[in-house]
Amino acid sequence: MKLKFGTVEEDVVTREEFPLEKAKEVLKDEVIAVLGYGVQGPGQALNLKDNGFNVIVGQRKNSKTWDKAVADGWVPGETLFDLEEACERGTILQYLLSDAGQIALWPTVKKHLTPGKALYFSHGFGVTYNDQTGIVPPKDVDVILVAPKGSGTSLRRMFVEGRGLNSSFAIHQDATGKARDRVIALGIGVGSGYLFETDFYKEVTSDLTGERGTLMGAIQGIFAAQYEVLRENGHSPSEAFNETVEELTQSLMPLVAENGMDWMYANCSTTAQRGALDWWKPFRDASKPVFEELYKSVKEGKEAAKSIESNSKSDYREKLEEELSELRDSEMWKAGAVVRKLRPENS
Repeated sequence: MKLKFGTVEEDVVTREEFPLEKAKEVLKDEVIAVLGYGVQGPGQALNLKDNGFNVIVGQRKNSKTWDKAVADGWVPGETLFDLEEACERGTILQYLLSDAGQIALWPTVKKHLTPGKALYFSHGFGVTYNDQTGIVPPKDVDVILVAPKGSGTSLRRMFVEGRGLNSSFAIHQDATGKARDRVIALGIGVGSGYLFETDFYKEVTSDLTGERGTLMGAIQGIFAAQYEVLRENGHSPSEAFNETVEELTQSLMPLVAENGMDWMYANCSTTAQRGALDWWKPFRDASKPVFEELYKSVKEGKEAAKSIESNSKSDYREKLEEELSELRDSEMWKAGAVVRKLRPENS
């Protein structure tokens, strides 16, 4: 259906026009092999299974994620296989390994991409930056994408709650003439709220910008800056954390999600309204050059190169833990751990 987003009309797909039963009919003869059981794999695989699709999981044996898959109910030899056997059995290969993992496994996956199969991604990285990844699919398979706009954990939680996480979808290659039906059916199957169309390049550039920007990088930077200013001016850790993080995540962001920023403003004090309206443009003007620099780095492939180089190193996990511990061990997030314990629902 066509909907206006502001002044721009877009095509979107909803569950009303493409219901679950139609999705199941489209994919009734398919074997969906979910390759990887790390970030996106569990949520997508479990949602597809619970929705009644024929799903198997491919994962490295003798790994923590193999054990997690078993704990989640996947049965070795029946619905859980090593990666190569899953590639062989699947007619749709959902390539949900990390970007570095996709590069490493690509020769195996490519070998099993026989004519008519579909190669599915949840990120445009591997195909868009194929000069760096080497991922160039054969011409006789469908190459499609469904990218839920959130983590795999959120996708699963919202599905269990009867809600849905919006997703983008894209068709990079339609070899069978069925790629559009296949990708939309998969989008419905994994638990999408509604689906909006993009392409692999736009998906990866918006995604890398968002992750480094407002979704993760910028928000942590803003949290840290405000918290530090409050602490430097004599405010306690509890007060600084509540004013910086807790009120935002527990009170205000749910209001934004419900009806938008203007509605959140309307439900705050007049003093808060005045301050927010006076200061949002200076914050926009201060941060926009940083976003422009970030987008340029993404567009030029520099962020992809950094990611591949870092995530392909043998000591990646150890280095990641060191960097995460810097956040975890900071006073702000130690204060946050205490604040979360004090929430009434956790008492």
